[in-house]
Amino acid sequence: MIVLVPAYGPDERLVRLVADLRAGAPDVGVVVVDDGSGPEHQPLFEAARALGAAIVRHPRNLGKGRALRTGVAHVLAAHPGQDVVCADADGQHAVPDVLAVGDAVAATGATVLGVRRFTGDVPLRSRAGNAVTRAAFRLVTGRAVTDTQTGLRGYPAGTLPWLLTVPGDRFEYELHLLLAAGRAGQDLREVPIRTIYLEGNRSSHFRPLVDSLRVWTPLVRFAASSLLAFAVDTVALLVLHALTGALLPSVVAARLLSGGLNFAVNRERVFVRPDGVRRPLGPALLRYAALAVALLAAGSALLVVLTDVGLPLLVGKVLTEVLLVVASYAVQRRSVFGRTHSAGTDTAQVVPEEGRDPRAHDHRHRAADVPRPPRVPHPS
Repeated sequence: MIVLVPAYGPDERLVRLVADLRAGAPDVGVVVVDDGSGPEHQPLFEAARALGAAIVRHPRNLGKGRALRTGVAHVLAAHPGQDVVCADADGQHAVPDVLAVGDAVAATGATVLGVRRFTGDVPLRSRAGNAVTRAAFRLVTGRAVTDTQTGLRGYPAGTLPWLLTVPGDRFEYELHLLLAAGRAGQDLREVPIRTIYLEGNRSSHFRPLVDSLRVWTPLVRFAASSLLAFAVDTVALLVLHALTGALLPSVVAARLLSGGLNFAVNRERVFVRPDGVRRPLGPALLRYAALAVALLAAGSALLVVLTDVGLPLLVGKVLTEVLLVVASYAVQRRSVFGRTHSAGTDTAQVVPEEGRDPRAHDHRHRAADVPRPPRVPHPS
């Protein structure tokens, strides 16, 4: 396997990571991407090179996502057929954990996330940010991922060409990968790792405001279709009710209008796998219609109840949609636009720590430690 380390403005911890990897696993290759760090950091990269790491350079800072893709492209050219484990350069990933993720990739053939437990002295911004993003990620994808922001990830050799097709140049790239993997039906596994923050995570180049917005962008885009339909439905309901004074016919007409728009946008823009495979139009439309009827009945009944008890129509409408949106997302994702064949569980599985030699790196003898799942063809 190859350990890929993107680095921007590193300190001596980069050299220590390379030295520990070479000492603990001499058969594991190391590729370091210098993401435009500047001349003052070159002695550190040269020290890493002297320890056996390959150094790939960006002439200027292009972002972590771009650095990861550059490193993957180098591995494809220089080390074809090798699995890749991505690790950070700031000392947050212990070498035994890096090797454990690589072992799990070799044993399962799946993408493996090294997930932190967020116990002990963890900076508040890291603990809160991961909790919120984890909840939102599960809401809009239906996949339970313990640590959506982990930088320690392992990828089978077969997925490397696909990694180059996923967009995103900075920190949002890693969340794009999770979203795209879910849509492609790829298997995701988890390995618990130590939670390490040095000096309050001062070495991290993650900018809480700017990069949090970048990370949330794909989630907002994923939910935009439903929000658009909600807006159209609400405006249409208010206008039709004002014109006719009839609540139930207005609800039905508004839902037909917004539902048609929602179906078209979801089919063409939202629930599309990277390989382009989609449920045929006829079955998808029938399933969507059945869902729309069920939601219409439930929403209409609830809206009548809420307005009868004295709530304004607009307030009742908002409360109704909040209660229905989660169910609608889940059904559309799984049954309306979902895969037409089984591709494994949607819940990330944890490879247990107990009984594992964390420094073992002979992948040929790891298959007995982790059950091998059914393989999912990776999109080309």
